[in-house]
Amino acid sequence: MKNDRISRLIEKLEPLDLDAILISSNHNRRYVSGFTGSSGYLLVSRQARIIATDFRYYQQATDEAGEFALFKIRGKLEEWFGDFIGQLNPRRLGFESEHVTVASRNTLARALKKTGVKTSLIATRNLVETLRTVKSKQEIENITKAIAISDAAIDNIYEIIKPGMSEIQAAWEIERFMRQSGSEPVSFPVICASGPNSALPHAQPSDRLINTGEPVVLDFGASINGYTSDLTRTVYLGQPDSMFRKLYNIVLKAQYSAFEGITSRINGKQADDKARRVIVEAGYGEYFGHSLGHGIGLEVHEGPYLGPSSEDILLDGMVFTVEPGIYIPGWGGIRIEDDVVLERGRVTTLSKAKKLEE
Repeated sequence: MKNDRISRLIEKLEPLDLDAILISSNHNRRYVSGFTGSSGYLLVSRQARIIATDFRYYQQATDEAGEFALFKIRGKLEEWFGDFIGQLNPRRLGFESEHVTVASRNTLARALKKTGVKTSLIATRNLVETLRTVKSKQEIENITKAIAISDAAIDNIYEIIKPGMSEIQAAWEIERFMRQSGSEPVSFPVICASGPNSALPHAQPSDRLINTGEPVVLDFGASINGYTSDLTRTVYLGQPDSMFRKLYNIVLKAQYSAFEGITSRINGKQADDKARRVIVEAGYGEYFGHSLGHGIGLEVHEGPYLGPSSEDILLDGMVFTVEPGIYIPGWGGIRIEDDVVLERGRVTTLSKAKKLEE
């Protein structure tokens, strides 16, 4: 599998007239090499594959990235980077511009100049990220296992959440359950937002007490072997009132419209419109301010992106969220989010957690 990923990455170098690519992003480094350590660089060309890391990770890199020759980092970057790159002496070396600051790029350039390596640093964007958008069978299996944990966490919190519990307490119960169920560190900080707080799409749990008669947005994800899930359910303690039922059904209808309408080969804007038009036609378009969804994988937010300006083409094997919402300041919000995979041209829903109508 790694050989295939490396081959596909190398194919992307020639059109850009690159002799080699330097990979510094943790997630991209893991995807290409299998190395899960938190520090290091990959140097990939048609001729060589080298991983540079420090003493803490020598054995781990050898075990996890056996296809790569090991370059042992010692000292400051200026002291070793030129020798590292000099092993290939590429004329044009690509670097990941979205993961390298201007200051870091300048440090790399100084290190090359110091050792006399005649290499030009060329900014690239999303070379590895584009490869990551279409998932392998094993990747989908990992994501599905993570989703199963978040599904179970919803069932568990339904039994626990009650009036008088704080948002922080509810968020902790969700995280604790996922960790005890086998999740690696959660894919992002758990969101529990009640009442007016639920009108904030990315609200942070507070000490506010959850009351009956108000929406409660729960948004969280587990991770297995580095792969994430992302699930949102909106609950209501007590008997839902007419306002909640009305808005909830609009959001649910928007989500089902997306499930039915999204197909392979359409772009992210067209996918977003499948749900957005339902909310707009219901008169709440101004209250749906975020995009419909995003890819999940090694990161909880990655390509493809499904939004009003997205030109990303959706392909079989892509795994992404479908999460329409309505957020009304002072009242609260409703979001329903599921994880889906495109297969045989259509959407298959991977998350199974119950919704209110079920």
